[in-house]
Amino acid sequence: MESLEKQLICPICLEMFTKPVVILPCQHNLCRKCANDVFQASNPYLTTRSGSTVSSGGRFRCPSCRHEVVLDRHGVYGLQRNLLVENIIDMYKQGSTSRPVPEQKEEQPMCETHEDEKINIYCVSCSVPTCSMCKVFGPHKDCQVAPLDAVFQKQKAELTDCISMLVGNNERTQAIISQLEETCRTVDENGRHQKSQVCEACDHLFALLEERKAELTLRISCEQEEKLHYVRSLSRKYSQHLENTAKLLETSIQTLDTAEMALFLQTAKPVLQKIVEGMNTAHLDKVQPGYENMDHLTGSFERQRRALMSIDFIKLDEDDDDEEQVAEEVRGTASANQQPPQKSSSNQLPPLMTSANQLPPPKTSSNHKPPLMTSANQQPLLTALANQLPSLSPAQSAGVQLLATPPQRPSEAPLTMTSSPKGPAPSSSTHVPPTTNPTPQTGQQDESEDGPKHVFSFSWLNQK
Repeated sequence: MESLEKQLICPICLEMFTKPVVILPCQHNLCRKCANDVFQASNPYLTTRSGSTVSSGGRFRCPSCRHEVVLDRHGVYGLQRNLLVENIIDMYKQGSTSRPVPEQKEEQPMCETHEDEKINIYCVSCSVPTCSMCKVFGPHKDCQVAPLDAVFQKQKAELTDCISMLVGNNERTQAIISQLEETCRTVDENGRHQKSQVCEACDHLFALLEERKAELTLRISCEQEEKLHYVRSLSRKYSQHLENTAKLLETSIQTLDTAEMALFLQTAKPVLQKIVEGMNTAHLDKVQPGYENMDHLTGSFERQRRALMSIDFIKLDEDDDDEEQVAEEVRGTASANQQPPQKSSSNQLPPLMTSANQLPPPKTSSNHKPPLMTSANQQPLLTALANQLPSLSPAQSAGVQLLATPPQRPSEAPLTMTSSPKGPAPSSSTHVPPTTNPTPQTGQQDESEDGPKHVFSFSWLNQK
């Protein structure tokens, strides 16, 4: 069979002939595909309209005997098929598949100590298979042995159970891997979602900043144009006045050069009157000092900068703590407001009530500190407030102006100031050094060692 297989090998591809098989004039056989490849390699320039070389006449040499094979116009398709070789190939392939594969008998292992004895028992004490001679005369004569088939069945059952457990463990591991992959996809999706939300929020903040920027710059531009228009108009008026005085000066010099006394006296008096009128600039406006200053349009962005710097993600574990802290502060503030007023002693003055409608102290949180308003800091604020609120009543405007006036340090007794004439007049008492107030309130300043400080109330802002 091996010699027959060698006869069925193609000399080109060195494999068994592939149908169809063609026979050359020299009686050698080739696969038609291999013959076509040899023909194309020998005639690279013989092509048809379709670019194929199989239908053109030509010649090539047999790869076995080097005989020159001349082809007609049909090319390799004009060569005769060798049906005998094709049938032999089919019979060989059918016979190869129908022959049974000889079973290889597993060789039974032999004992290493007794080479002629087969291993037929199992030493339980040493956990090794051995032969009967080792049990009778050999090293295992004092050991406990068992039949080989019984130990085989036992360990095979154990191995089967372990394999089942390993398969189950692999299935659980695969389930964990699938769950981790799903977690990765979820994390990736959630990350993209949160990124899009952050980008959208930041874009919204950018839009708000751009809008606010346009509003602020527009206000600055309006005031700038207003001031420039006013100053330029004054400049034009003064230029016109200077031009008139220059002409008057020229006329005055010409009058001064007049030699005729009568003519001089006729023209001198009107010129003098014009000079006096020209020197009077009271009808021209003057720019007040500091008119060019635009510091009142300086932006205050420190709080906004801190707010932007404090942007962070929500801490879910701290929300409950913040709510409890706010609730405790609210309860503490309510209990402090409900305490009865304590009796004033000789060493402590009663609190000054500057308004009949004094508001309770505002609730404060741990992240917000109440602003400390001193008299020096309140003066520009209250002055600007009085000028920018034309809808206030005259009494309220007077109260604002009174608050804007810096208080004088008392020499003998503390001064009391009211923000509204409608409030009750506070009782005056002699000055006593202050002691620690057991119930401090937000917005009220304690007295320092330099002297008592005034308590300012802005409750009139809430009046309608």
